[in-house]
Amino acid sequence: MIIAGKVYHHAGGPQGPWRGRQRRLTPSVAPDRIGISGIQGSYTCRENDLVPSNRPRAEFEKAELVAVLSHYDLGGIERIDPLLKGSRKSPKLIITTDRGRYLLKRRAPGRDHVLKVAFSHAVQRYLAEGEFPLPRLQPTRDEGDTMLSWSDAIYEVFEYLPGGPFDATVEAACDAGRVLGLFHRLLEVYESDWEPSHTAYHNNNGVRTSLNGVPSAAGSNDSVAGHESELLSTVSRLFDVYDRAASVVDELGFAHWPPQIIHSDWHPGNMLFVNSRVSGVIDFDSLRRVPRVLDVANGALQFSILGGGSDPLQWPPAPDEARLRHFLLGYDETHALREEDVQALPYLMIEAVIAEAVLPIAATGSFGRMEGFRFLRMIERKAQWLLEHGQQAVVVPQR
Repeated sequence: MIIAGKVYHHAGGPQGPWRGRQRRLTPSVAPDRIGISGIQGSYTCRENDLVPSNRPRAEFEKAELVAVLSHYDLGGIERIDPLLKGSRKSPKLIITTDRGRYLLKRRAPGRDHVLKVAFSHAVQRYLAEGEFPLPRLQPTRDEGDTMLSWSDAIYEVFEYLPGGPFDATVEAACDAGRVLGLFHRLLEVYESDWEPSHTAYHNNNGVRTSLNGVPSAAGSNDSVAGHESELLSTVSRLFDVYDRAASVVDELGFAHWPPQIIHSDWHPGNMLFVNSRVSGVIDFDSLRRVPRVLDVANGALQFSILGGGSDPLQWPPAPDEARLRHFLLGYDETHALREEDVQALPYLMIEAVIAEAVLPIAATGSFGRMEGFRFLRMIERKAQWLLEHGQQAVVVPQR
């Protein structure tokens, strides 16, 4: 077989006494992302706008790869190629065999809680039975499990789906809304023995704690020198906008809205498209049980947000209103929104855009490879636009 241009020999069957060793359960799990990460792929930056990244990307060892593949019956392996996408801590390979193409993934540390992975797999199998577009999990050869535990790590194999990135058309945005509606409709009454998180970005004290941590984290960057008071003012205004938005949603009765399983990371980077239609949804690691409107608001934000240019301060504060409305149209035609949901959407979009920005900035001082202070000022402008214009912009059109 070919691995990144090198030839290795592998018969495709069991290779000696490889036995999966059960890993220990870890007492804590890394916090789930909320889902604004699709923004990072929407622009190109000059080198001096970026925070240098020297983080190595995890890779498979040859012996590890042979051992893991021996647990699967994928057919005769013809070639193996790296997939350099997603978390650097989670290596991925495209496996091409005489039966088709598959994706092998080793879960990143912190994303390998056995019970949580099992819950995610159960939800994916349930969705597959409802003809939901997602890559099917492949079972192991002997046990028929979709999760392989070997040498203190967890592995998964999926069918490899064709598709490309979001093409930023209203048609693709509409279909992303439609598929989210299908997701919610299929899981509306889904129950499981393991209970996922009941918290999200709405009225979350963790967001406020992160806001408090931003000045010390982002303030260490040279670009903040001489602008410390401006950074503090930006954080203070974001506090006010976040609290105001959360209060409006609570006044609409959020505490009494029925919870269900939601995706919680619905953005273009977690979807594949063919001809402006969703061919597959990926990444089910952030599932939780909360009101579905949290997914709708985050999805509406993700599929309408505008970036562009090398400086985030030059990004437009307004979203693409056509894509925003078509996303909501696609959703509503599949799974009707209630009036109170629509009223809450712009305020939840404010909470979502603030929450996802401040969490990494408070931890690292940056957002991805972007300097945190500049990024945060852009987020403030977008949140303020939604506060002032959201009720007029966030509407569900009628065909």
